[in-house]
Amino acid sequence: MPDILYIVLTALVALGVGVYIGRSLLQKLYKQQEEEARQKAKSIIREAEINAEAIKKDRILEAKEKYLKMKAEFEEEMSKKKNIIIQNENKVKQREQHVSKQMEQAKRLEADLHKEKEQLHAELEKEKNHLHAQHEQLKKRKEEVEQQHEEVVSQLEKIAGLTASEAREQLVEALKNEAQSHASSHIKDIVAQAKLTATKEAKKIVIETIQRTAAEHAIENCVSVFNIESDDIKGKIIGREGRNIRALEAATGVEIIVDDTPEAIIISGFDPVRREIARLSLHRLVADGRIHPARIEEVVTKTRKNIEEEIVEIGERTAIDLGIHGLHPELIKMVGRMRFRSSYGQNLLQHSREVANLCATMAAELGLNVKHAKRAGLLHDIGKVTPDEPELPHAIIGMELAKKYKEHPDVCNAIGAHHDEIEMTAMVSPLVQACDAISGSRPGARREIMESYIKRLKELEEAAVSFEGVNQCYAIQAGRELRVMVDADNVTDEKAAQLSFDISQKIEKEMQYPGQIKITVIREMRAISYAK
Repeated sequence: MPDILYIVLTALVALGVGVYIGRSLLQKLYKQQEEEARQKAKSIIREAEINAEAIKKDRILEAKEKYLKMKAEFEEEMSKKKNIIIQNENKVKQREQHVSKQMEQAKRLEADLHKEKEQLHAELEKEKNHLHAQHEQLKKRKEEVEQQHEEVVSQLEKIAGLTASEAREQLVEALKNEAQSHASSHIKDIVAQAKLTATKEAKKIVIETIQRTAAEHAIENCVSVFNIESDDIKGKIIGREGRNIRALEAATGVEIIVDDTPEAIIISGFDPVRREIARLSLHRLVADGRIHPARIEEVVTKTRKNIEEEIVEIGERTAIDLGIHGLHPELIKMVGRMRFRSSYGQNLLQHSREVANLCATMAAELGLNVKHAKRAGLLHDIGKVTPDEPELPHAIIGMELAKKYKEHPDVCNAIGAHHDEIEMTAMVSPLVQACDAISGSRPGARREIMESYIKRLKELEEAAVSFEGVNQCYAIQAGRELRVMVDADNVTDEKAAQLSFDISQKIEKEMQYPGQIKITVIREMRAISYAK
């Protein structure tokens, strides 16, 4: 036990001595490291100071070199500018010297001109005096000639037995008659040549215009066909006891024909707008599948509103395509309505577009106002699409509408005169009339039912035969010309002209026809005798 304690104490003492010795050694080591660090830091600072001093010297040297270089450049530039200034001063001095020389020359020239002016003035005075003397001589000579003339005239009056005034009047009258006869024959030749040339030029312009304005012609019917996928849909459209089809007819104003035609329903009506509303409404109803009276009225109302918007869009697009600007919104709406109107089967909008293009081409060829011609061509039939249809010719209605919406007077006159309802006062008016006839008379542009066509031709011939003195009458060129043969014994030349006018007036008042009709009255005198 005591040995163990001794060992422990010895170990503890040795541990303490070892700790003390290690601590002393560590402190010495730390001091040495600190001293080394201080020495190293001092050496680094000295090196930095040396480097900084070297860098400072380099920068100073660079700055001095840059300063010297800039100074040399500045001095060189200043010397150049100084040389330029000296050169400019020399040029100015040279110019001043040149100007002074010119001034001296001008002064010398002025002095010379003054001398020449004085010399010319003196010469003119001499010439004036000389002319005055000649004038006096001529005056005396004139008096002598007048005396001799009077003596000769008096001798001639004694010989002829007429005074000078009477002889002069007879000579003037003879020359006047001769001049009138020559002028009359010359005027006739000029008029004949002008008519021939005008006819050729007119035919040339019309043919070129027709060739340059190509148009497609579409014949429109009074029925539309609505195609369906199967015949089962026909029962839905008819409805229980026909209530659906009655509601559709009442809402659209057309006749819905559901017959044995496979996969088709016929929509009949004279108004293309109503037919289009009925067709689109049927399409929406069939696509939706709900078909009953309340739904039919709702769909028809929406479709009618969409058609009105489409009409405005068609009118605006037409005006843009033709390059016509500034149309009143109501006129644009009427132009759009033309899309759903037809004249003798010819679509009214297509016809009006064609007339506008024809008028523009002809106006350009003749040097007239192209904008007014095109505008009048597009609007010439707007009287056919008015909502209320008064008992007036469509040309007059269209003219009044154009005046109402502030169109140009030339355009208004062309619209009102294109069927000769009023007198033509504008240059574009005959163009619109001619282009309307060209568009309507193109082969295939218009269509009539054969019976009504034959009936119209018969009525034309009967209207002419009803007049006294008419022997025979023939309607030719599809009813666009009427040739009337009259009795030469009962109808004179003057009466033939009146008869042609009377027949045209009767046809205008009592008949309806497309375009215009030419009435030609033929009076032939035959003298017959027999040799026996």
